[in-house]
Amino acid sequence: MTTNRNDPSPPLVLVFAASDPTGGAGIQADIMTISGMGCHPLTVITALTAQDTVGVEEILPVDSDFVIEQARTVLEDMPIQAFKLGVLGSIENIEVIAEIISDYPHIPVVVDPIVASGRGDELASEAMLATLREFILPQATVITPNTMEARRLISCYGGEDYDERSMADCAVQLLEMGSEYVLITGSHANTPQVVNTLYGRGGVLRADPWERLPGSYHGSGCTLASALASALAHGMDMSSAAFEAQGFTWQTLVAGFRPGMGQYIPDRFFWAGPANQGGG
Repeated sequence: MTTNRNDPSPPLVLVFAASDPTGGAGIQADIMTISGMGCHPLTVITALTAQDTVGVEEILPVDSDFVIEQARTVLEDMPIQAFKLGVLGSIENIEVIAEIISDYPHIPVVVDPIVASGRGDELASEAMLATLREFILPQATVITPNTMEARRLISCYGGEDYDERSMADCAVQLLEMGSEYVLITGSHANTPQVVNTLYGRGGVLRADPWERLPGSYHGSGCTLASALASALAHGMDMSSAAFEAQGFTWQTLVAGFRPGMGQYIPDRFFWAGPANQGGG
């Protein structure tokens, strides 16, 4: 017996990111987060990595022609509701991804501008950041840097004091690069609470304080950006989506676990744990 199915699909989010064999960050984190937010993840692998919960040992970019092939194949088959960009692997990959997303100007683009691992391993050269500024940021709906990444992105403006600029100044300059919104996270700031601030063309749209948890987390930025892309894919406005994404991320960190010798890993399926299951 055959059955005709006309069930609507969940919102589709297409991710460009590197693979992380720990499952803590990268494409694996994106898949779990997007699924946990009630969307369906589509993935384009931009690089392979050898890493653990301590740091990144090696990164191997995927050939840009194959990045194009991966993306075009799924985009010609399925209508997506959001893009999410993480580690892109090479200058060539940044250029071709910019070309791909330019064909979908009405689809939200969330950019997580990852420049280094938690240990400080370099994941984006100055040349790659320059290419990102030129081709990706003008197409971004929102970028989600931490304080260190925000200052690194504006370093092109010159001046030896760029690493001392206020986040408000950084946001203004990042918006001038073309992104519609900037969500700067306070995880790297020396403050009692983590304050995440959403900026738009008119200034601060919202500033949300969260309790600073002990320890450090592998993949918290990936989680936030993917959760934000998912909230936008569900049709939420930017302010609401930013708050929803922060709340989801906060819950994953509270439920985080430490499987190795390095950082904690967020639990993107915190809601499915034994503590959340009703007894019979």
